[in-house]
Amino acid sequence: MNNGLVDHNLVREPTMDERVQYTLKPVLDASGKPYKGLYSAWITLNNEKQLNSYTTDMVKSVILAFRQASAARDVVAVVFTGAGTRAFCTGGNTKEYAEYYSGRPLEYHQYMRLFNDMVSSILACDKPVLCRVNGMRVGGGQEIGMACDLTIASDLAVFGQAGPKHGSAPEGGATDFLPLFVGVEQAMLSCTLCDQWSAHMARRLNLIADAVPVLKVDGRFFPNPLVISDRWVDEQGRPVYGEFKRGEERERGKKILAGGTIDLAPLDAIVEGYITRFAYTMPGCMTKTVGAIRKHKLEHWDRNKESAREWLALNMMTEAKAGFRAFNEGPKDRREVDFLKLRSLLAQGAAWDNALIDQIMPH
Repeated sequence: MNNGLVDHNLVREPTMDERVQYTLKPVLDASGKPYKGLYSAWITLNNEKQLNSYTTDMVKSVILAFRQASAARDVVAVVFTGAGTRAFCTGGNTKEYAEYYSGRPLEYHQYMRLFNDMVSSILACDKPVLCRVNGMRVGGGQEIGMACDLTIASDLAVFGQAGPKHGSAPEGGATDFLPLFVGVEQAMLSCTLCDQWSAHMARRLNLIADAVPVLKVDGRFFPNPLVISDRWVDEQGRPVYGEFKRGEERERGKKILAGGTIDLAPLDAIVEGYITRFAYTMPGCMTKTVGAIRKHKLEHWDRNKESAREWLALNMMTEAKAGFRAFNEGPKDRREVDFLKLRSLLAQGAAWDNALIDQIMPH
């Protein structure tokens, strides 16, 4: 009990993995001053060395954190983000996948129960959830990001899937959510070919709400120099806004990037501005409205999440076992299996066993 109020948390004082931080920040009023007694809850993935990929224990902590933020009467909104400037999240921890879950479908089945509960905890949060994308949002990171209600990104961020390239399928939410954001064909391209989108492209395709320049060069903020950020078309009349630069233009962009510094203050200012605007609404009406819009995601997520869990667990005996091992053991410039050899061996009737996997590993 607290001041006569019932505590609705599942765990009164949850023990969090140190790689998941739960922080309260004062809500700013319309004049920019902190308002006493109202907060935003910041849930931060703090595993920078592994690009904020989530381990099993981190998944548990994220679930507890979203439950805590949802039940907190003084929390107006939730911000889901990653530590540092390189990544929001790159998905599941491939080292843990390769060294523990590969070849253990029953264990991965249990893990996917936790993963599904993490996504559901975001979609069930009684507060609006903003995804603050400070870097890469790839694979499972893209999926938990799309479960959020709004995304505000550094314009240096990249977005994409990784499943079919690394022995999995983007069944942790991408196949459910991405067509709702960008349409079926763009979702098909992203989920199958795993090409990455710039933040400008993600905004152009309506995947995110805003992309904010955070690169500081000679005292001023500069749009991502690796991306075509102007709204123009090529000789055939096709829009190229958001595409990555190539050739000499890309090399010049790399030099500009190397000579600047990353300052996420403009990103934080936009995020704080949204939180303030959320605070100036009726809380019950806000919760109802957010929940009603989420139904479009939930319709697909609730229909597919259990069958996806079953398939992903069984896949740990075959393609995932090979793909995660290749990513974990391969050289930095080649972390994929030999796809053509794999297809050829399977066409000849080869069995999925360790001998086959050894033949297709990168060396």
